[in-house]
Amino acid sequence: QVQLVESGGGLVQPGGSLRLSCAASRSIFNFNAMGWYRQAPGKERELVAEITSGERTNYADSVKGRFTMSRSVAKNTVYLQMNSLKPDDTAVYYCNGKTIRGLTTLDSWGQGTQVTVSS
Repeated sequence: QVQLVESGGGLVQPGGSLRLSCAASRSIFNFNAMGWYRQAPGKERELVAEITSGERTNYADSVKGRFTMSRSVAKNTVYLQMNSLKPDDTAVYYCNGKTIRGLTTLDSWGQGTQVTVSS
């Protein structure tokens, strides 16, 4: 199984920026899609952004225009650039990789990284 390790979380003031990284232990082409999810206290985990193997990206409406997901195939890493951060963006952010085999989708998850937006 491919291991995913996130980094880059922290405390930032409203309006600030952070860049999250997710390093995979093997080629990210092992995944049909990779995504960033987040989970705030008392809330369900939600999809923030995803990128397909064809480099198509999708974003949650709440982050469109502020967040950008990208990847480096050479570094086996995906990134989430977060700008104009708001207190509502406070959550644990998780990296996800999806492998589709027939009718089965296999999910790989990182351990999560805390993002706190507060003055």
